[in-house]
Parts: sequence; structure tokens; C-alpha cells
Amino acid sequence: MSARNQFSDRSQQRLGAPTHLALVVPSDGADLSDVSQMLYVESAGAVRVTTLGGEIITTPTLYPGWHPMEVTRIHASGTTATGLMVGW
Repeated sequence: MSARNQFSDRSQQRLGAPTHLALVVPSDGADLSDVSQMLYVESAGAVRVTTLGGEIITTPTLYPGWHPMEVTRIHASGTTATGLMVGW
């Protein structure tokens, strides 16, 4: 199942405080329910993601805090960061 992109009819300028939050359990087989706008990392590490544009990439180390990132999936394989949460 693909992540729903509720922002598809809006301009690309939509960074700001998210109105929804969800804890993430990384999965190699399941997309997020909604496209993320921000990713929160509690403990530093790499995060393997599928971007809204379709690229699959493992980030360099992301340090604790919020990161603007539009992703459809956070993969279990290759993700070492913990305490992940998405906002949209």
C-alpha cells in the first residue's frame, strides 16, 4: 500500500509545525500511512528511507531533533537511529 500524500494539491512551501504526529516502527515492507513532512530522531543514527520522489537512501548520521524530510517509508534494514516519529 502506498503512503497517502495529502499535500499533493498544495505548493511545495509547506514546512512549518506538523499538525499530526505518529511514532514509527521501521519496516522494510510497509509504507507510512501518510507522507511525512518532518522526521524526529531521539537517538542519533542513520535512517534508510524511501523519499516522496521515490529514491531509497540511507542518510548519514542524523542527530537528535527534527529533520524536514518528506518520506513514504522508513526501512528497518539500514536504520540505526532510534526513537523515530513523523509529523505531517
